[in-house]
Amino acid sequence: MLSKQAAMRDAYGDALLELGAANPEVVVVGADTTGSLKSGVFATKFPERFFNVGIAEQNLVSIAAGLALAGKVAYAGTYAIFVPGKSVDQIRNNICYPNLNVKIVCSHGGISVGPDGASHQQVEDVAIMRAIPRMKVIVPADAVSTKATVKAIASIQGPFYVRLTRSSTPVVYDQGFEYGNGEAKVLLDGSDVAVFACGIMVPEAIRAAEALKEKGVSAAVIDLHTIKPIDAAAVEKLARQCGRVVTAEEHNVLGGMGSAVAEVLGERYPTRMKRVGVMDTFGESGDPGALLKKYGLTSAEVEQAAAALLQAK
Repeated sequence: MLSKQAAMRDAYGDALLELGAANPEVVVVGADTTGSLKSGVFATKFPERFFNVGIAEQNLVSIAAGLALAGKVAYAGTYAIFVPGKSVDQIRNNICYPNLNVKIVCSHGGISVGPDGASHQQVEDVAIMRAIPRMKVIVPADAVSTKATVKAIASIQGPFYVRLTRSSTPVVYDQGFEYGNGEAKVLLDGSDVAVFACGIMVPEAIRAAEALKEKGVSAAVIDLHTIKPIDAAAVEKLARQCGRVVTAEEHNVLGGMGSAVAEVLGERYPTRMKRVGVMDTFGESGDPGALLKKYGLTSAEVEQAAAALLQAK
């Protein structure tokens, strides 16, 4: 498990090609980052349905909204730091308020952007997007689930935000993935602690669970790919089953997946928990792996969080 690697951006491009061939109403809007996002491959095959608006993210969002009003299924994306960062007003009022069929798929989320530094390391996007009514928020774990998710949301009405990672990442779903209306995926069952993870922290959670198993600890690992609407039933079930919860995300611990899990547990089944993520700070320029280690986004921190809960009385 986790022996292969693949890029979510490549999977996004592949998904767009398949969608374009299957549905003539699918259009793609880019903001001068289409080569990096791999959405440019859509332009090669379907140039009449591809629109590059340049470095103008507010226009990107608004044009996608207009295309959706004309009956199209509009995919729009650039780097996560720019959308939602530069276009929250347009997302809120032009897309979510009228509940338009716009799928925002952005890459380069989180600290792992690396050398680009704090100005391009988006760690607030999940918090921003999940606070907007009608917006659905997904953070896939790997390239396989990215492709399946991007294709699936084309047939689900309304706005989506899908957050991808820049670098190639371990393949978690080597046996395939089916997006099932936001249902969380239990990757490993367990009884001592439940680890809810999303994005690149899913393979880290698996590694942590394997290390904990060697110490006699049974850890469940859940891919909570859909942050909103959250699979509250799964969160409650695993919390009741294990009695302790760890969350792991490449995002600020304030307002992200960990906060979403805490909200569910606070209302349905208060449970001891610890959050692993970016501890309310900006990143810096550096090697992606070194940054993930420095900011505590590795399997070691997940393992330590679980151990701390097990030791607490």
